[in-house]
Amino acid sequence: MQDLKLSSYDLMEMHIRALYVHDEQARLIFINDGENVPAPRFFLGRTSQGNIWRFRHDLPQTVCDELSALCKAEEFSMSAAPLHQAEYLQILAAHAPINKIWHGSAFWFAHSVQGGDGTVFIDAQNAHLLQGGLEEWIPDMRYQQPAVALFADGQAVAICASVRITEAAHEAGVETVRAHRQKGYAVKVVRAWARAVAKLGALPLYSLSDENLASMRVANRLGLSQFGADFHIT
Repeated sequence: MQDLKLSSYDLMEMHIRALYVHDEQARLIFINDGENVPAPRFFLGRTSQGNIWRFRHDLPQTVCDELSALCKAEEFSMSAAPLHQAEYLQILAAHAPINKIWHGSAFWFAHSVQGGDGTVFIDAQNAHLLQGGLEEWIPDMRYQQPAVALFADGQAVAICASVRITEAAHEAGVETVRAHRQKGYAVKVVRAWARAVAKLGALPLYSLSDENLASMRVANRLGLSQFGADFHIT
């Protein structure tokens, strides 16, 4: 993987495009997972070089205008909560009940990825190897590619796959079987996955909920660089 010169703003744009299906007006329609799950009503991506916000296609223009005015005054920071979080929630709650609030962090592989040896590529042809702990991933191996697994004692114990895909960027999804956690397996499969994505000419991205401390530890052990903070409301 070659070292790239991308701004945090550019990376956030790629991140949002990977996460969600957009319409021609850059409004959000679905989560980009092929399941046609509605996107959040409001997404705010914050970076040190500028912020990007998006609205779901069915959000009234008057609500979008209110939110946009606040977004334009939002800080360029990756602090835990947006400056105007309370106001965003108030505006959207007046439109419809709040179902979900998300705080997350987004990372990228700023330098070449080394390691990840000893892993196995998984696709629809050998997805049966995930039986015994990771079988919920089997149906997705038709399209969540590339996918990489690590085996211990003949069992697949960790997997990383592309769970949101565009031509420019792939988002990682990773899981380790509970009995095999905290052994460094997640780090190995993410490294191997990132190398595979880079070989396709796409950018590997890694994002997480700020409540997911295990995923944060993986990001730290991988030496990933944070480029932004996610905040969205459904």
